[in-house]
Amino acid sequence: MEAFHFKKEGHIAIVTIDSPPANALSRNLLKNLDQLLDQLETDSDVKVVLLKGEGRFFSAGANIKEFTGFQEASDYESLARGGQQVFDRIEKFHIPVIAAIHGAALGGGLELAMACHMRIVTENAKIGLPELTLGIIPGFAGTQRLPQYVGTAKAYELILSGTPISGVEAAKIGLVNHAVSEDILIEEAMKLATSIAEKSKLSIKEIMKLVPYAKTEQFQTGVKEEAQAFGRIFGSEDAKEGVQAFLEKRKPQFKDK
Repeated sequence: MEAFHFKKEGHIAIVTIDSPPANALSRNLLKNLDQLLDQLETDSDVKVVLLKGEGRFFSAGANIKEFTGFQEASDYESLARGGQQVFDRIEKFHIPVIAAIHGAALGGGLELAMACHMRIVTENAKIGLPELTLGIIPGFAGTQRLPQYVGTAKAYELILSGTPISGVEAAKIGLVNHAVSEDILIEEAMKLATSIAEKSKLSIKEIMKLVPYAKTEQFQTGVKEEAQAFGRIFGSEDAKEGVQAFLEKRKPQFKDK
């Protein structure tokens, strides 16, 4: 499948994002991810999914170049809703998904990782939601999932500053399960996956149904409003300037309009 490698080791499905150079989350990649979930959903042998990235990054975020091809707010809202639906499907998946993060999980890459049920990260990885530095906002449910992991005050800080944190700090604030050295990342992720795969699939499936009940009822409202805001923001001059500055590798000049 384009943009993904897929193999099985026992009851563990190892899925690798392979979309060089940064594993950017294009519309096509998200569509392929959704199709891969279809495949995994019907594989009775799989008990755990391990998601990782090929190359230098787990995922450096959304495909910014795609943004320049959209014209209307509804185009951007549709993009946000599409990503949200795939990530929501991961979070509600009956098979546990472990993200093994190296290099960077930024923007949409972090939003993808947060939709996974567990996260193991390298100590020196860059983790964050830098969208506001481009004059835009997170659109794949980042504003709703991040506070659940780190609390509202830290979520405000990370989103509003746009400053990435290290894997070590991400572990300290509860955003990821463990931070490890890069040379043992996959080994540690496989250890966790193996310990789960040894359990009864019937028990695993029940846990995957029960834990999500702890989520607030306001989550879906927040996700819907995030997609609408994502669309509105792209109508601003600042969003156009921020995206253009990113593509031109320069600092944006925001005018607050």
